[in-house]
Amino acid sequence: MVSGETSPLLGHYRTSSTKLCLPRYDDSSSLQDGNLRVFKWPSMEIILNESKSHSTVKDLHFSSDGKLLVSLGSGGPCRVWDISSSIVLTSLPNENRETFSCCRFSQISDGTQVLYIAVVTDKGGSILTWNTKTWERMSSKHITRDTISALNVSADGKYLACGTPSGDIVIVNSTNMRIHTMVKKAHLGIVTALAFSPDSRTLASISLDSSARVTKIEEKKEGGFNLWIAMFIILVAIAIYFLKVHGILK
Repeated sequence: MVSGETSPLLGHYRTSSTKLCLPRYDDSSSLQDGNLRVFKWPSMEIILNESKSHSTVKDLHFSSDGKLLVSLGSGGPCRVWDISSSIVLTSLPNENRETFSCCRFSQISDGTQVLYIAVVTDKGGSILTWNTKTWERMSSKHITRDTISALNVSADGKYLACGTPSGDIVIVNSTNMRIHTMVKKAHLGIVTALAFSPDSRTLASISLDSSARVTKIEEKKEGGFNLWIAMFIILVAIAIYFLKVHGILK
């Protein structure tokens, strides 16, 4: 993973990116051994080298300024690292038998940086929102009855995208955490990666079934709720008119 703007599906990253973070794999078993290393790019100087950071490393993500790195494993807490000092700033615990699956830094509408963590609960997949100053939970939102196998956030922070083992894609509005778009069976197999276009108008997804898909994100028209209110008022006015005409209401 490279700090800065990345697009793993397209194999593209900005040349201004300065840090590279990769989970280390055991050559004999091809399984993650939990070692975490952060390199400067392009010198490949190691600036963080933590053995057994997790039992296995499941997901990693840099903050937009490249100062923080979040990592999570197959069990236990999610860790937030300060890159400059190579220390753990905080460990975020899972509660009520939650299992962390994916993590992404982003920002909300007022510019505040937040951390999203997708979790598996008894009810399915949910997204936790954490304050990156106090490291307290801000909210928890149930998204799907399925688990969440992939997570990403648009560059403007407006949308979150979730993929499921059933091949579904769920796009969520980050402002109210309501589902914006649901694509059932977008893939035949588990969704493994998601990436938004720079303008946040399309979403690319790939699956273990070797398929790739691009989903267009349609803007929802505002004022729909106000239209229903206007229609209700008109209907009430018509009803009152007829009641008066027939002498029922004076």
